[in-house]
Amino acid sequence: MTLIGIGPMMLMGLVKVLVPIKWLQKLCSLGVMWIAETWAEGLKIIFRVMTPTVWDIRSDVTLERDQPYLVISNHQSWVDIPALVEVFNRRAPFFKFFLKRELIWVPLVGLAFWALDYPFMKRYSKEHLAKHPEDRGKDLEITQRACEKFHDLPVTVVNFLEGTRCTSAKHRQQASPYRHLLKPKSGGIAFVMAALGKQMRYLLDVTIVYPEGRIPGFWELLSGQVSRVIVDIRSRTVPPELFMGDYANDPDFRETFQAWVRQLWEQKDARIEEIRRQG
Repeated sequence: MTLIGIGPMMLMGLVKVLVPIKWLQKLCSLGVMWIAETWAEGLKIIFRVMTPTVWDIRSDVTLERDQPYLVISNHQSWVDIPALVEVFNRRAPFFKFFLKRELIWVPLVGLAFWALDYPFMKRYSKEHLAKHPEDRGKDLEITQRACEKFHDLPVTVVNFLEGTRCTSAKHRQQASPYRHLLKPKSGGIAFVMAALGKQMRYLLDVTIVYPEGRIPGFWELLSGQVSRVIVDIRSRTVPPELFMGDYANDPDFRETFQAWVRQLWEQKDARIEEIRRQG
């Protein structure tokens, strides 16, 4: 299925780059997303037929295909990706992740991400920025350029605030104050909100819970060892002023934004505890 779709996706991706005609580029973008959604829908059918996994989706919002969404989620396993596909594919606009730049070199998959206009990010450590201050702010520029492509078509932008999968080792290493989460990183979502501004009318807080008490790997999902996955979706109100500040250069705004994210994360941690107690 992947091999069938990758050729047309690459062709349309090249047309978008080589032919600077706006209506044609938009048509190619729609075509690429249709192929990706069809591929994802096929995977959903395969999982339903071949595995016993129950996708327990709980939501306080009705998704719409023509509305853009900003999604924040916890991240524990590669199984999180099929969970998000199950929830959002063909119920909301096609979703885009911010990816590490290294993923573009993954055979076939990296090319598909490129054709789909997934933003490839290069994150700089504090040590790197101390030695190369000229690179400060480049991550914001990359985010802004990526988000410019989202203005013509509604999209669902997904952000894993923890920045990596939550494991027991990472939790201990961070001395995380949360029971079930790593510390959130506020910069990425702040840059996305600043770049997209009023286009993002809805923030969806997604909480993924594996009620069996262990975090399954992708092979366990494929081999039918995951009986149930809970995906809890809550609509959140974003204070309007959080769309308008300068996260990179305004310390007061940065502290306000980080406090808002910490509050979201405290609520999510409590929600995970509540879901685990229930079952």
